Amino acid sequence: MKSKCFILFLLISQFVFAQKGNTLIRSGNSDYEKKKFKDAEINYRSSIGKDPKSYAGNYNLGNALYKQGKFDDANKQYMQSSGLSKDPVDQASTYYNLGNTLMKSEKYQESVDAYKMTLRQNPNDGDARYNLSYALSKLKQQQQQNKDNKQQNKDQKDKKDQQKQDQQKQDQQKQDQQKKDQQKQDQQKQDQKDNKDQQQAKEKKQPKISKEEAERMLQALKNEEKNLQKKKAKKFEATSGNPEKDW
Repeated sequence: MKSKCFILFLLISQFVFAQKGNTLIRSGNSDYEKKKFKDAEINYRSSIGKDPKSYAGNYNLGNALYKQGKFDDANKQYMQSSGLSKDPVDQASTYYNLGNTLMKSEKYQESVDAYKMTLRQNPNDGDARYNLSYALSKLKQQQQQNKDNKQQNKDQKDKKDQQKQDQQKQDQQKQDQQKKDQQKQDQQKQDQKDNKDQQQAKEKKQPKISKEEAERMLQALKNEEKNLQKKKAKKFEATSGNPEKDW
């Protein structure tokens, strides 16, 4: 990018305020040539206070701000000065410097527009044509970078969305498994309860007997067993009493 800042020295006015403003502009120009850009800014601002419609005051203030790296402020001054002179040379210089300032701020589309305005006023400006070409290449790079960043952001968003869906799916599967486990536990408890209830129902159906009745029943069984043994013993005795045969 080629830079050029022209300071306007020739200032003629019939008004007192304009004359005082011109004096301050000359002081600002002197500071500017000595690279005392802050002092030049102060003088140019003072000159604008005396003559707000001074093209030279506003334009030169833009140059002083540009040299200090105050690009946003410089933009405002160049835009202000662009409406204060209809001279094609002034217009070309203003838009050229505006384009350079916008380039410094990486506002490439706006700088392209400014250089085009310069060439409309001065089609033979080789520096403006060179800077326009440079600004277009930077604009193309910026647009490609923005496109890449947009795609990268989309890919990252898609990845996050997929991760979120996967996590939700895992959480749902976990919840489903927990629900199944809980249902299984509940069923086991219900089965145990049903078995217990059935056992209790069986126990209720069985008649209850007292201790004395149980003892009598046991004694009766014992007596029955004794009688059975006695019968077996008598039968054995009868069989064993037969005489042996004489061979």
